[in-house]
Amino acid sequence: MTAFTIIYFAFLITASCAAAFYKYKSALLLLFTLLCVSLLAGLLGGSGVLVNIAIGFGLLAAAGGISYAFRESMVQILPGEGAKLMRTAPLTAAFGLLVIITYVIAAVFAPVIAPFGEAEVVGASFAPADDVMILGGDQLGRDMFSRLIYGARNTVGIAMMTTAIAFTIGTIAGLVAASAGGWVDQVLGRIVDTLMAIPQLIFALLLLTIVGTSVVNLTLVIALLYSPLIFRLARAVAGNIVVMDYIEAARLRGEKTWYIIAREVLPNITAPLAAEFGLRFCFVFLAISALSFLGLGIQPPTADWGSMVRENATLISFGEITPLIPAAAIALLTVAVNFVVDWMLHISSGLKE
Repeated sequence: MTAFTIIYFAFLITASCAAAFYKYKSALLLLFTLLCVSLLAGLLGGSGVLVNIAIGFGLLAAAGGISYAFRESMVQILPGEGAKLMRTAPLTAAFGLLVIITYVIAAVFAPVIAPFGEAEVVGASFAPADDVMILGGDQLGRDMFSRLIYGARNTVGIAMMTTAIAFTIGTIAGLVAASAGGWVDQVLGRIVDTLMAIPQLIFALLLLTIVGTSVVNLTLVIALLYSPLIFRLARAVAGNIVVMDYIEAARLRGEKTWYIIAREVLPNITAPLAAEFGLRFCFVFLAISALSFLGLGIQPPTADWGSMVRENATLISFGEITPLIPAAAIALLTVAVNFVVDWMLHISSGLKE
């Protein structure tokens, strides 16, 4: 038994005893579970597996500590209601907000942060990491770190714009269908049913093959494919509002349909739509990355995380983790957005801890 194994298990046992003494039930459950898993993994895989578990646990602990520090900083910086809201936010939501803010800063200030240009060749093909290129080079010798930073601007920016367009189309159509009813609702509903009956990825590949793979076409095609889902949500939540007495009173006053939609219906469905925006952004973001991986998304030399995975996939055969870096960036943002969306849903539902 190595010294690391002894120290590792001694730490877990001591921490578990401390959590039990101070009656921290959540910490005790986590530590005891980790102790059991580590014991089983150590027996089956040896000390090497324990090292990996320790690294993973250390990363989680570091993420929790950073999230706690970020949350407390926001409590001090934000005024009034913002500070109160952040004080009650779970660590997962704080972590999600921190990741999203980091991505936004990287996207906005990409030319300042990135040491090299987006398509600048600065080294040899698949160059290893060094002092100049901290993440190494890609298949053309471009700096992976610089392209990762620019990829935040391109991938996330296009996904955000696409989601906004899809939400505008879907929300307006859903509100009109719920407010007008009758044949308008039937026509819009049947169009949406037709679009939803076609598999999205196959339909996107077909449309992009026909119209071309420019950024504008990509944005419009993905927005068209995801707007029916938003239509269904907007129509459902607005349908519960338009039957209320105050909506009927507005109609009896002679208010027009667009006034009722803008002043009476829309303010009362903002919370579920805001939560759906976060979830739909994740799906749009993943769809654009998948299309780029297949070669029909954002085109070279524009940096994009999906295409970066495809361009460097050869290195996986040699045990290199370079293709996993942009994939990890995609996964991290998706998880972060879902953490924030879960928090928003909890707040909008009125539930208490």
